[in-house]
Amino acid sequence: MTRRSFVAGAPAILMAQSPNDVIRVGIIGVGNRGAFLLRQILKVPNVKVVAICDLDPETLKKAGQAAAAHSPELYTEYRKLLDRKDIDAVFIATPVDLHREMTMAALEVGKNIYCEKPMARTPEECKAVVAAAKTAKGILQYGFQLRHDPLRASSVKYIHDGKLGKVLFLQAYRHSGDLPRNTLWYFDASRSGNNIVEQACHILDIFNWVTQTHPLRAYGSGGINLYKDEPPGRTTLDNYVVLFEYPNDVRFSFSHIFFDPPNFTGIQERAFGSEGAIDLPKGLFYPRTGGRESKPEKIAIEGEGEDMNLRSVSAFFDNARGKKRPLNHPDSARVSTLTGILGRKSMEEKRVVEWREVDL
Repeated sequence: MTRRSFVAGAPAILMAQSPNDVIRVGIIGVGNRGAFLLRQILKVPNVKVVAICDLDPETLKKAGQAAAAHSPELYTEYRKLLDRKDIDAVFIATPVDLHREMTMAALEVGKNIYCEKPMARTPEECKAVVAAAKTAKGILQYGFQLRHDPLRASSVKYIHDGKLGKVLFLQAYRHSGDLPRNTLWYFDASRSGNNIVEQACHILDIFNWVTQTHPLRAYGSGGINLYKDEPPGRTTLDNYVVLFEYPNDVRFSFSHIFFDPPNFTGIQERAFGSEGAIDLPKGLFYPRTGGRESKPEKIAIEGEGEDMNLRSVSAFFDNARGKKRPLNHPDSARVSTLTGILGRKSMEEKRVVEWREVDL
């Protein structure tokens, strides 16, 4: 990716939305996640994809074909896309090491931005992005789409409404097979920030949302036990566990495994409270009273059956039109990215790490 220095102090350009309320979109990065995002964008009415950028010619060609009805221009240099005055909104779905640079460049020219999670790789990068967003003309939304999942969102509301009672303990795991081997940057910790930052930040974000705060400290341990040098040069973990301590004596236990057999454990996100426990991805509440015959209660789900990814993208366009603060805004994205960095630092240094060490 070309890294020409951006002109300091360049004037911001206000979003010049077309008269018929169509938002004109450019997307940077159309690999695995970017191609998926493109499919969601194409489902939203009053949106036109006018430009697509990717370094890989074949990937770029496929994306152009997917959006052929919109006749987008194709680019291999993202700054040429950003230079276009007719683009209102930009999606960024590139490797993590490019998030800070591209987001700040797009903010500088007044675009509305949807950037995939996480915010960046380091506390310093996160600080720079948040500072830039505070004075930008466009809105900045992050791809923490679990907040837009009807089941999880309704579960969090159930907790915030006090129906779980006092929150006592939190538990989650994300167990799966390994990441796609054809995407090599996934396995380079210097580019991705390691799996706890690039992958697990979704789950960490949900539990920061549950507690409405961030952890005070963390202690974790991890390694590469099965996939040593697979793919060659791998520096990302294939298993780890982290214990986060939150205010009010609340602990959050999180494990992440990449060699889980099919149909064995999978995904779980649970909150335990004084009145019972809740399964967030299923929207099920288990009361503490009732004995052995007690059955889980299905909580009220707003928007049940709707796709979280489409909801997230649609919310972005609504936020861009109304200049509204996103649910997954820069401040929350920073905190959830730092939560992953907190756990990573603990694993790397094999010690308890305090929040103040990452909160620059």
